[in-house]
Amino acid sequence: MSVGNRVVDIMKKHEIDIIPILPCERIKTLISLLGADSSFHIISLNKEEDGVGICAGAYLGGGKPALVIQSSGLGNCFNALLSLSVAYELPIPVIASWRGIYEEKIPAQIPFNKDLPRALEAWKIPYLTVLERSQIDLLEEAIERAYEENTPFIVLISPKVWEKEDTNEVNQTFPPRKMEVNLQYRKSTREPEMTRYEAIKTIVKHLDEEIVISNIGVPSKELYHLRDRDLNFYMLGSYTQASSIGLGISLKVKRDVIVLDGDGSLLGSNVLPIIGIEKPENLSVICLDNGTFGSTGDQPTCAYSDIDMELVAISANIKLTYHAQTKRELESVMERIHEKDGPKFIHVLIKPGNARVKNIPLTPVEIKKRFMKAIS
Repeated sequence: MSVGNRVVDIMKKHEIDIIPILPCERIKTLISLLGADSSFHIISLNKEEDGVGICAGAYLGGGKPALVIQSSGLGNCFNALLSLSVAYELPIPVIASWRGIYEEKIPAQIPFNKDLPRALEAWKIPYLTVLERSQIDLLEEAIERAYEENTPFIVLISPKVWEKEDTNEVNQTFPPRKMEVNLQYRKSTREPEMTRYEAIKTIVKHLDEEIVISNIGVPSKELYHLRDRDLNFYMLGSYTQASSIGLGISLKVKRDVIVLDGDGSLLGSNVLPIIGIEKPENLSVICLDNGTFGSTGDQPTCAYSDIDMELVAISANIKLTYHAQTKRELESVMERIHEKDGPKFIHVLIKPGNARVKNIPLTPVEIKKRFMKAIS
């Protein structure tokens, strides 16, 4: 049996169901094999860090995800792995093609990867190295420990392992590439009337059994102060990951999922195009656009006067978008939010500024446990 087929068998044995992937040339056969197997829901990433959020959401929703990336992509993941996966004790096996250590021909791969194990040890992220084909079954230990110990677990697989793989084992084919775009879009905005606190106050009045993911910092504190619910998942870290978590959850549950995200967070992410492709019918992203990085001192974002976030969502293939600038307009949107299948993007233009609310008196693990109990 080829190494690639053995990896597929191991992942099926351990009931892995969702696999976000950002490719590496050294494991292209494995990626083809995973994509050809209907057991897995493959999600093509634009940025590795978004895969951490998607895996977190999928697990919270009852799934069993794993992340497949090139090891260099771990550099984009460490903040999310530590402030989300480690802080909330969320399992995530990460299968990483280990570049920079074996017959590496690209000099730029070497500086980060040569000392990668030491970095993982410094951050106390467990890992295993697979240097020979005969060691591939170590992947089983990694998956088991990730889920038994509620931790990220990294498997660094040397390119040497794949040397004898048949690169033609799965024939790669491409459908005809064609696209038709017919967009007529005009929009003018006015001076915002609501603060984020006032917008969230309007939103929570319309909540029933929906799952809510709230962005990091003050937005989560404002939501907690206005209406604490077990169905709220409060993010205490992991900048840019709110909508990724929401996407992951929406793929595993039937409930409606609402993300309270921000313009700065969404501009720092690459997840909207993935939402546009995956098309989860139960997902709504509410962009509370104050034009600033609200939790860090209200420094202006690109959205303050130059970037229209609704148009960003439209360009990401999200077909159903709304815009609200007043309490009445937001009330109207929330009253109609369940009339059509999503994904939906609600652009809410608000004033800069934060309400003076206390910190959330819950630990990350307490937030996770009560949330998972509520949606199970």
